[in-house]
Amino acid sequence: MKQNGQSHEADIEWLHALMADWQVIADLSFADLVLWISDGKKGFIAAGHARPSSAATVFYRDITGKPVEKAWAQLVSKAFTTGKSVEYGEPDKYQGVPARLSAVPVFRRLNISSGTDVTPSPIAVVTKHTNLGEAAAPNKTRINLNNLGDKLLNMVVDGSYPAFSTQSAPRRGAPRVNDGLIHIDANSKVVFSSPNGMSAFQKLGVETELEGRSLQEITAALNKGRSNVDENLPIVVAGKVAWRADIEGNNAALSVRSIPIYENSINTGAILLCRDVTELRRQERELITKDATIREIHHRVKNNLQTVASLLRIQGRRSKSPETLEALSDAERRVAAIAVVHDSLSEGLAQDVNFDEVFDRIIALVGELAAAYNAKVTNLRIGKFGRLPSEIATPLAVVLTEIVTNAYEHGLANKTGHLSVTATRKSKKLFITVADDGIGLAEGKVLSGLGTQIVKTLVEGELRGKIEFNSDKTGGTTVSLEVPFN
Repeated sequence: MKQNGQSHEADIEWLHALMADWQVIADLSFADLVLWISDGKKGFIAAGHARPSSAATVFYRDITGKPVEKAWAQLVSKAFTTGKSVEYGEPDKYQGVPARLSAVPVFRRLNISSGTDVTPSPIAVVTKHTNLGEAAAPNKTRINLNNLGDKLLNMVVDGSYPAFSTQSAPRRGAPRVNDGLIHIDANSKVVFSSPNGMSAFQKLGVETELEGRSLQEITAALNKGRSNVDENLPIVVAGKVAWRADIEGNNAALSVRSIPIYENSINTGAILLCRDVTELRRQERELITKDATIREIHHRVKNNLQTVASLLRIQGRRSKSPETLEALSDAERRVAAIAVVHDSLSEGLAQDVNFDEVFDRIIALVGELAAAYNAKVTNLRIGKFGRLPSEIATPLAVVLTEIVTNAYEHGLANKTGHLSVTATRKSKKLFITVADDGIGLAEGKVLSGLGTQIVKTLVEGELRGKIEFNSDKTGGTTVSLEVPFN
């Protein structure tokens, strides 16, 4: 590999892309693939290994990280120095397993979006090891797949595989060789279809043979009259771009992936891998419906809680008793704090919340108390709570509402002071410290109020955590929380 910094990084990125997509070659070739890179001392080290899912492996243990076997060293070195593919004359044996061995040099395309220029020398070597001990008898399918595997290996030499600039990102239900394969020519006419490939299209409603027919015409007929058609489908079945699309029909769904074939930089067709994803798509639709339902439930709960808070506020305004007014105001804040969590849950798919946003809204909610108690308070949040599951976020929101309320009401009333909240996550635990520089705790008053009792019950019961109240002679109160989470 190159020693120049930029070239070295580009080579590594190219080899990562190759290994991300070389399982297709291993399955088509019915062979193990091993990637060899120079060790800088005229030797080679195995940087990657792919086993075929279509045939017996030669290597029962991964050889990644091991130096090249002496019997293969000359073959690998020749491919690396000459830049040409090399076949091993005699059948090879690895730990008693007979195998046919060949080596192809890996070149990197210099301009990944266009052009044909490649690196002046190989950046690595790929060896192909075919298990001869359990090789199946040649048949139409095996011969066609082997030929396609050889075409892709030739593209590795030409620097046209992988299709680096247009790779389709991996996703659930990605098609594989064994799921179904169709080989089309440059005009989208089907040259060969594997039995599974034919079966996949029959599930969509195609009743006749695929070979000799235009796949573009077949898919156009399937989509006739349909309004919801994957816009990438025409590009995929034309075989010009490495991409993926879905086809639906006859209450079935098919995921199709295109791998363009280039020979001497000319597009001569494509390999289309297809997989029946009917059940996967049904499950995804159910999950989307479920997520939408859960979000709607959280939204309605939030609205109901806000209604309850409004009713408490109205009732408080009509109350003649200061004690009743204070109790209703406290209840209103607790309900509003829970509503904030449900509001956050109603906005996303995940059943957890960004508690930093929740806490900032709680501070704004409780901050209205400062004026009521003639307190001029500067609030400061240090660190981050991060995302928390709803079963932790809801009681924690109420706990912090009570602690901050107590600080305003008892510690900082009629004062100018500071309130700091520090949050730290360590070893699956959340550590929170709420500190003020108010008058401190009165002797024997800790845990005597209803709010403090609620806090202790929620922390030790709902959150399975710990809480401590501390105050020193100089004044001020520090509340320390320790909350476990998964």
